This record gives sequence, C-alpha cells and structure tokens, in this order.
Amino acid sequence: MSLVDILQILPQQLVFGLALGTVYGLIALGYTMVYGILFMINFAHGEIFMIGAYLGWWVFALLLQAKVGGLHPAWVLPLMLVHAMVGAGILGVCLERFAYRPLYLRGATRLGPLISAVGASIFLQNAVMLTQGARMKVYMTSLLFPWTWRIQVAGVSISALVLVMTAVAILMMWGLHLLVQRTTLGRSIRAVAEDREMAAIMGVNVRRVIAATFFLGSALGGAGGVLVGSTTPRSTSSWGTRPGSRPSRRRCSGGSGTSTGRCSGALSSDSSRASPSRSSTPPIRTSSPS
Repeated sequence: MSLVDILQILPQQLVFGLALGTVYGLIALGYTMVYGILFMINFAHGEIFMIGAYLGWWVFALLLQAKVGGLHPAWVLPLMLVHAMVGAGILGVCLERFAYRPLYLRGATRLGPLISAVGASIFLQNAVMLTQGARMKVYMTSLLFPWTWRIQVAGVSISALVLVMTAVAILMMWGLHLLVQRTTLGRSIRAVAEDREMAAIMGVNVRRVIAATFFLGSALGGAGGVLVGSTTPRSTSSWGTRPGSRPSRRRCSGGSGTSTGRCSGALSSDSSRASPSRSSTPPIRTSSPS
C-alpha cells in the first residue's frame, strides 16, 4: 500500500476509530468504577459486555420473529439498550454478591478476588456457549440503519449508525459524570473510593454503594455490547475476551483511577487500531438472526 493510498483512507479510519473508541470507553468506565472502589480488576467485565450484546440481540430477534411493523431505531435501539443495561447490571450485582463480597469481607488479599474474577469469566463464557450454542449471533443492522442513511463530510462517508453509536456513548458518559459529581449516590461512591472505613463511620452504607457501583459499571458494559454488536460482523460466547482485555491496556495508557483517563485511553488506542475495512463502512449483515 502506497503513501497516497494510506493518506486517502486515513480520514475515514480516524472517524470510525474515534467512534469505536467512545463505545469502548463505556466498557473501560466499568473497569474504572470497580477498580476505584475495590482496587481490583474485574476480568468478568468482558463477559458482561458479551452478555449485554446477546440481550440486545434477543430483543431485536424477538421483534423480527413477532413481525412487528414500523421498526425504527428511534424506539428499537432504546428498547435494546434498556434490556441489555438492566440485565447486565443485575448480573454485575450478582457477581459482586456471590463472587467478590465473601472474599473482601473476610479481608482476602487482592489475589483472591482476582482469581475469582477469572473463574467467573470462564464460567459465564461457557454458560453462554452451552445455552446458546457456538453459532454466532448476527445483528440485522440494515433493517434499522439502511446503507443510504449516511452523510459526506470533507470526503469522509459517515453512516447514521456511526453517528448514533457515538452520540449514545457520549450521552452515557456525560450522564455518568453528572451522577458521580452531583448526586448523593455519586458522593457516596467517591467517599467509599477515598476511604471505605471512614465512609462507613460517616453513615454511608458501603455494601449498598459497592453493589450500585457494580450495577452502573455493568450496565455501561451491556450498553457497549449492544453498540459494538451493531457494528461488528459477529457475536459469540468468546466475544468478550478481546474487548475485555483492551480496557486493561487503556487503564495503563489513560489512568487506572479516573474516568476521563480511561476515556482518553480508549479514544487514542481505538483511533490507532481501526482498520481500513472497518473504517469504510460498518459491516451490514443480512443473514437470519437465528
């Protein structure tokens, strides 16, 4: 590939890389919230991301099987996101209650919850494979975002799917920022992250705050699964492995304890890794969602 060809595809690659980075930033925020409050890396977060993609796919597949008319992204996409976020959030709370809480309440070292997270990741991945099969799940993106829904900006073709994906991710990040900075729950989360024992002395229900943190982080991961699932060619039970490992690198490049650092790490890393085949247009699948 010559330098001229690289310069021709570079703007398209950067646009899609930035869009993908904003979505992966949602996944990275889930890592940040858990790490900031428990100082542990939740390796099962990648599987929560994968299950969120499956939940969104199930909702869309049920709508197609029921032959519901008037499918439009204005109401179908929010419906998919709500189910994925609620389901992923509940799963995150269950993981905290049964896989992590018994360990940190007994004063286990950081290695204990880390091993438990790896075990939970393997369990969830195999549970989904056994119940749903190894066949990939396909999002029928063309039914919601046709090929003709795109704009041209300075020679760069931007589809409506990419615009919506980026807008939704940014709105969720902004909403999380407002929640953490301006609500009672957010102040409690920051207090527990600063000093868990002192927060308990001041009347903060530490267990409830930790559970709420897992719910919020997992819900963002589930939403990211739906958004990324709409732009990638396949969703399988092992789909969460690679996205689950990328936020660990973003934690190093952007910062492990700050949400803004994670988002900047996500944007920089995904802008650099977006491939030309992805950047030209998000793949549209036409196979049956079965």
